Amino acid sequence: MMEHIRTPKVENVRLLDRSSGQRKANVGTLYLSSMHTIFVENNPETRKETWVLHSMISSVEKPPTIPAGSQLILRCKDFRVFQIVIQQERDCLDVYTSLVRLSRPEKYSELYCLSFNPSVDKEERQESWNFIDLMADYKRMGVPNNLWVMTAANSEFRVCDTYPSELFVPKSATPSVIVGSSSFRSRGRFPALSYFHQDTLAAVCRCSQPLSGFSGRCHEDEMMLQAVMKSNPGSDYIYVVDTRPKLNAMANRAAGKGYENEDHYANIKLQFIGIENIHVMRSSQQKIIDVSEMRSSSMTDYLWGLENSGWLKHIKAILDAGVFISRAVADEGVSVLVHCSDGWDRTAQACSVASILLDPFYRTIKGLMVLIERDWVSFGHKFSHRYAHLDGDPKEVSPVIDQFLECVWQLSEQFPCAFEFNERFLIVIHTHVYSCHYGNFLGNCQKERKDMRLHERTHSAWPQLWKDRAQYTNSLYKAELSQTQGVLRPNTTPYCFKMWRGLYNHVEKPTPPSQSAADFLSAVREQSQQLEEELTNHQERIAALTGKPITSEKVVVLRKRSSHLWQKHCGPDPPTTYSDSITGPSQENGHAFSSVPANQKAQTRGPTVTLAQGLRTNLKCHDIDDLSTCSDLESGVADLNS
Repeated sequence: MMEHIRTPKVENVRLLDRSSGQRKANVGTLYLSSMHTIFVENNPETRKETWVLHSMISSVEKPPTIPAGSQLILRCKDFRVFQIVIQQERDCLDVYTSLVRLSRPEKYSELYCLSFNPSVDKEERQESWNFIDLMADYKRMGVPNNLWVMTAANSEFRVCDTYPSELFVPKSATPSVIVGSSSFRSRGRFPALSYFHQDTLAAVCRCSQPLSGFSGRCHEDEMMLQAVMKSNPGSDYIYVVDTRPKLNAMANRAAGKGYENEDHYANIKLQFIGIENIHVMRSSQQKIIDVSEMRSSSMTDYLWGLENSGWLKHIKAILDAGVFISRAVADEGVSVLVHCSDGWDRTAQACSVASILLDPFYRTIKGLMVLIERDWVSFGHKFSHRYAHLDGDPKEVSPVIDQFLECVWQLSEQFPCAFEFNERFLIVIHTHVYSCHYGNFLGNCQKERKDMRLHERTHSAWPQLWKDRAQYTNSLYKAELSQTQGVLRPNTTPYCFKMWRGLYNHVEKPTPPSQSAADFLSAVREQSQQLEEELTNHQERIAALTGKPITSEKVVVLRKRSSHLWQKHCGPDPPTTYSDSITGPSQENGHAFSSVPANQKAQTRGPTVTLAQGLRTNLKCHDIDDLSTCSDLESGVADLNS
């Protein structure tokens, strides 16, 4: 890649990080390497360095020249925006030409992960790739069993080259039925097991659309769906969830594809969800990016832009799909077969969101890694096409996994105690998907990765993320809480969806929203622990003075009515409106609350805690350390209405 660099070094360059809210440009030296653009400030005290991986650059723009010099705008795939001003037009043109080529690699060997070489030996590298064991996860589900077995039909990718070689299918499905079903499904993607629910024996399966056209049918495919239904002894039918809008599915019939005819499949109930295609999603995200970059706009303009983008409507549609599947499996005990067109975009979204809702394991740090490896990497999501790892067709690019990660974030906002990981973990996964720093998300299917020998030539991101898990851990998470263990039942009414500012608005990262329910609860818990420690110390001193042991008592938060602070609210997410603002730093330092010292008389009646500075909340909690007693509709958010 060095041959594409026309000017490796330019001095007296001005750089402005527009995404961080920076107002004054820094002056320094710009360096171009084969993989990074590096800016080093001239300030001898700081010498701050800014590194931008070329594979993270989405576009390079060259606006008109200004009095200070020639401009370049770098827009990154993680939504950072850098403005560069170079004094000489010739230097600017050389840097522009170099960056356009460096940010659009034409072959895999030009990507960073194939040159990234940490000091580990071959054994350590291979061990890092074995960190995630999908077969162990299936065993955790109770598979294989007398209902579901592993098939050798796709060994060496003989039946479907975009599927993994190891698949679980109904025990009654013979190899001839599998091959026949594959021939009747788009891209050969026949029904295979994604998730098995041990309590209800219902399963979530996935495939692609049938090649039915207007009247086509396939006896083997009908037998395959019958086998899926028979693999659940508790139900005499299955749901077929077509994640597309029905109009789109009907249009595909003209191309010889389409959806299942209920007259031919007697044991199915067809359900359309209405998730739009990749082109609509790409356009929608661009609009949300434009909204996040708006400067000096009114609240009306911002809200209009947010509504006009349709982004949150699409997030709601994906979450609705997951809710439908999880309710069918957990509440009705009915198996579900999920597909879209080719079964690698909307299908992956719906199946993985349903797994998050159904199984608390996938709400842990290790569990989310396993889920992404199973439903996205293993089942053939087209990472390299969707996230423009190589210079190719821009119409293939779409923020599919972005939407899944946002669905997880939206759930974590409703259920802040139910997830072991925090927002930072989701954002770093998003970054690794686009950066090609590691080999996990390279290629479009397992066969491609095997042909490229990625396990021998690249490193896995998961062990490093696991090593750094302390910074990705949610401080509110408690594995023993009721909402952590059970099925999540989110509220999907429109008002429950929020703009993910942590991802799109980098300017807001240093100061987290002061009205966040998670921050509020974290501060309450920290203050409660401090008060309990003080109480224990006082009791020990009294016991030492009187010579009599003091019986330990629970700390009780006084309930005070503050109707002017909190309005009556229904749903799992209480309104975030305070009469007195809470600043981020004061919460972090534990100064958002003040306690009233308990005198001897108060100790006789029982210790008292008062939340001061206008934050008089009505926590339904008698055991402050146990947030499970503070949950509102299993959300983990304190009920502040009574």
